[in-house]
Amino acid sequence: MSVRARLRATVPAPLPLPQAGPPEITGPPGRRLLVQRSDDEIVAKPLDDAFAAGAGASVRFPAPWPRRRGTWEVAPDATLAVFAGVHAVRAVDPSGATRWEVRHGCWSGRCEEIHESYESYADRRDHRYPESGSVGFSADGRLVWAHVRGPLPEGELSPGTADEWLVIDAEDGRVLARADAEAAAAGSAHLPHPADPAQMGLSIGEGQDGAPLRWGRWDGKELTVDCLDGDLCLLSLSPSGDRLMTVSHDQDSLAVRDSRGVVVEALDWDADTAIPRHPEAPADTEEDELPVCWDWAGGFLDETTLIASTTESDEDCGQYRHWLIDTTAPAHGFVPVDYPSPVSCEPTALGGGFWSTSSPSRDVVHVWSPDRPEG
Repeated sequence: MSVRARLRATVPAPLPLPQAGPPEITGPPGRRLLVQRSDDEIVAKPLDDAFAAGAGASVRFPAPWPRRRGTWEVAPDATLAVFAGVHAVRAVDPSGATRWEVRHGCWSGRCEEIHESYESYADRRDHRYPESGSVGFSADGRLVWAHVRGPLPEGELSPGTADEWLVIDAEDGRVLARADAEAAAAGSAHLPHPADPAQMGLSIGEGQDGAPLRWGRWDGKELTVDCLDGDLCLLSLSPSGDRLMTVSHDQDSLAVRDSRGVVVEALDWDADTAIPRHPEAPADTEEDELPVCWDWAGGFLDETTLIASTTESDEDCGQYRHWLIDTTAPAHGFVPVDYPSPVSCEPTALGGGFWSTSSPSRDVVHVWSPDRPEG
């Protein structure tokens, strides 16, 4: 049995490729944005309930440094963009003016300088391929959570601190709280709690060394950080924020967890047993010659339905596969998605029953929802 994917919208990129990265749809239902980044700017376009790019005017944010030199995030109301760079976190308004900046340690190799500006290292060969942190807005847009390389100019939390996790006032850039992230990251991503602006997830990648997962709570006075057990990539939160979707660092296990990181009973799937043999795999190939793994992609479509994918391990066999998982019937609710034509990338969960994929040329975003099942 499979579930047919119904195409709901086709959303073109606002910027030409290859001068820009691929477009993406961000934000929860009711506050969706089409966002794309080039070296020079970010373009954010509000989307209506049908994903039409006509709900409001495009907003452009001039970029302070090229896109390969960090990550970024746009506020839920598209009034501010925050750039997580090699040496600083900078908030920029649509005029290009800097609203605030928080400088921190350098993400490039073993550099121990506190740089004054991007220009001070822009042409240095030893800063061409920096590691990076990330930023994330709280659900209400009032806070910016920032994962940075320490120390801040004010000094270290402790001599052993490498990475710091900051809570910043989005309006004026005041650092409200800081904590040791207990990691040495190559990259990271923030996932805000959809219902509680005081909570945030931080998924950290340390390359081959692991994938620490952190959960933060800010009570207005103190930042509390929980270190969830295991090397886990946090992919998505359910609409209530009560459940987390994770894939293990070695990509062999997909699971639904509670906010403490504990696996919900029966809601974990081992790749070797859950993923069936690819239908296009050569008949004379043994199972142990066809390793399977979950992608670090997917998420909650609604409170009980997940979308996941296995494109990395499907690549050598043929068509990429995506999977819908009904968590109310974990033993029987694991079915492949049937698309009108083959897909060429992983899925992105959008909530509200929708997910998206990119076109092969990465210049169009396709929005999907489940259609009628077929047996």
